[in-house]
Amino acid sequence: MHVRIATAADVDAMHRVRTRVRENRLTDPARVQPHHYRALLAGGGRGWVAVEGERVVGFAVVDRARSSVWALFVDPDHERHGIGRALHDAALAWLFAGGAERVWLTTDPGTRAERFYRAAGWQRAGTERNGEIRFETSREDWRPDPLLHLRRA
Repeated sequence: MHVRIATAADVDAMHRVRTRVRENRLTDPARVQPHHYRALLAGGGRGWVAVEGERVVGFAVVDRARSSVWALFVDPDHERHGIGRALHDAALAWLFAGGAERVWLTTDPGTRAERFYRAAGWQRAGTERNGEIRFETSREDWRPDPLLHLRRA
């Protein structure tokens, strides 16, 4: 598995991963469509894909203008292999290198994603109107996984 910067050619595979997840499922599939990914990738955002062979097995997309993680998802068949953390660290490194001081995201409560972000050092910053938890982390608090390179070897 390797992580690389996503391109517009990856959007359909990224969306396939997004629609396969078991948690944080889209209650309204029209809310997130391929053109949303393309707009962020072409505008003030960036994405990364985790690729195994030729297959995209996870992705992350961030929005630099909003200092936010817009999406981070791993194909259910590839969970618990360090893919999410590799994508997470690539995304945060880019946001912080670009000048962000604080970064935020939202996720459903009681999910593996909530536990993942807590374990990665994110702090709960409130609850959104839709019931999702808002997490934040700062440049000072974020620490990349020091063993990530060993897990990918």
